[in-house]
Amino acid sequence: MTSINANSSHQELLAIAERLVEAVADSLSSREGSGMTGAREGQYKIDVAANEAALKVLHDAQIKVLSEESGVEAIVWPIVGDEIFAILDPLDGSTNADRGIPWYSTSVAFVDRDGVCAAMIANQANGDRFSAIRGEGAFRNGERIKVSGRTLLSECVVGLSGIPNRNPGWWQFRALGSAALDLCLVAMGALDAWVDCESHGVWDYAGGILIVTEAGGVVAEVFGADLIHADYNARRTPIAAASDRLLSDLIGFRNE
Repeated sequence: MTSINANSSHQELLAIAERLVEAVADSLSSREGSGMTGAREGQYKIDVAANEAALKVLHDAQIKVLSEESGVEAIVWPIVGDEIFAILDPLDGSTNADRGIPWYSTSVAFVDRDGVCAAMIANQANGDRFSAIRGEGAFRNGERIKVSGRTLLSECVVGLSGIPNRNPGWWQFRALGSAALDLCLVAMGALDAWVDCESHGVWDYAGGILIVTEAGGVVAEVFGADLIHADYNARRTPIAAASDRLLSDLIGFRNE
């Protein structure tokens, strides 16, 4: 297979992402056993199987990878020239998957020197595909999506990861267990915002932030750090929202 770089079309990247998603789905349907690996805290056996399936697709395309399950390959950061790499979460929401809760996903984001250029997040429980190409909008199963546009926190349903220290005045909240998919709910207007009350690795949100912004939403890191990076050990605290006003209110809440 021809190697992929920044001169390749973004549609080629999404085609690779589609093959990757299908490979992970096959690994989940044929898995043997469940539970933890014992090799790393929080790692399930299905995480490892999903990662192996996804890596084969990316390596066949000669794409270097930063993956939650296998670390970061020989990536030069910041990117220069025509290099491109993938940020991969082969199974986001693996506790849900292991317990049979139908909210878990595969997320892959392709990064060039200007940031995330293409992304796909697939709900592995029901087959939904969320995708985006930088500058071309966001889609669910081929249909364009957009954020709700809500501005008043008192009218909003907010997704959470972790436990907040208080309710800052939102109408309702949801804690669903897959950051990548939760961000897609913001992009399609089902959630009005998503707040990280902990911190996450870049694989958890890289694809989601492109999908949210291409759907008309806004994303920021609570403490002002760069959200896209190639440091496996770094953690960030992202917030996504349907409007600038809502984002500002939620950042204020997290900074209190």
